[in-house]
Amino acid sequence: MDSSIHKPMSLFFIFLLLISTNILTFFFSSTSYSSSCSPLHLSTTTSIPSIDVDLPSEFLSFTSGQLLPFGYNPNFDSDTIYPPVGHTCTLFPDDLRRYMSYQVNGSCPDDELLAQKLLLRGCEPLPRRRCRPAAPPHYAQPHPLPTSLWSIPSDSSVVWTSYTCKNYSCLIDRKKTQKGFDDCKDCFDLDGRERTRWTATGATRGSLDFTIDEVLATREPGTIRIGLDIGGGVATFAVRMMERNITIVTTSMNLNGPFNNFIAARGVVPLYISISQRLPFFDNTLDIVHSMHVLSNWIPTTLLHFLVFDVYRVLRPGGLFWVDHFFSVEEQLENVYAPLIRSVGFNELKWVVGRKLDRGAELREVYLSALLEKPLNNS
Repeated sequence: MDSSIHKPMSLFFIFLLLISTNILTFFFSSTSYSSSCSPLHLSTTTSIPSIDVDLPSEFLSFTSGQLLPFGYNPNFDSDTIYPPVGHTCTLFPDDLRRYMSYQVNGSCPDDELLAQKLLLRGCEPLPRRRCRPAAPPHYAQPHPLPTSLWSIPSDSSVVWTSYTCKNYSCLIDRKKTQKGFDDCKDCFDLDGRERTRWTATGATRGSLDFTIDEVLATREPGTIRIGLDIGGGVATFAVRMMERNITIVTTSMNLNGPFNNFIAARGVVPLYISISQRLPFFDNTLDIVHSMHVLSNWIPTTLLHFLVFDVYRVLRPGGLFWVDHFFSVEEQLENVYAPLIRSVGFNELKWVVGRKLDRGAELREVYLSALLEKPLNNS
């Protein structure tokens, strides 16, 4: 056959093959899309890879990419939103399945302990749910400000099922009556140690106990306005600062007590996040960050390093990081924690080390209290 005839015929068959392949691809992709959707519902989601095909349907509904109604948005640089959850949520499929099993538009299970366990193990943030949380059957309104700052709320303002104590009287007395360890065991007694914390009359253990007024005196009056207290118990630090017209947000977990309810009832702001969570504040915005006892040697060293850098990030230049009674073994402080804190780049305004003797001098435990400043010219 003549080569001039053979060449056009070859091109024709190649063209025909390409057309038929595209038609088949379109057919199979259209069939797959339509079979995965309800005929009465226009899908606005795209799937994301999952390590477990047996995840709860509500979890998949929440975490699937949601298409923006008006298409591509330059602020997102995308046409899709992927709602965030902690990357370790899927490592605990049984607990996750229990947490995400509920009647949509109905009542949520009374599962605070389960939710907190997931959160503390890294499933943070928890996935949102489409149900109404458990609430007290006879809710009582909070006391008005300023009475609420130093008043015990009504027992009927809390759902008590997750806690050993079933009322505030039990929580107030538990230091005297309850054996074993509980976080912040005497914190709910507002007429006890809480009454004198961070005041001149409360400074009974020497120079480790900085007072609020001496810390504020290191700055120009009125320039400390907003801040954060990490692991702030029942938010007495925030209350003391509120009395000085300073707004403090307090992070706290509900470790065998309704800490977040109690904080809110006092009239200050609780934030229910763990020490593993990235601080939900923009860079260079806060005037002060405080933490008492929580930032200590129980935290894995690398996680602690990330956390201290996160504090540095959210503080404005000239902002203060008040490290309040960081505890460790003396050798740990010298060889690990002091170098770790100093590596971040703070200026040291105060740095005081003292003995921690409550468990015996032979353990060689120490406290560090420090007042650190983010440099005006940092990075």
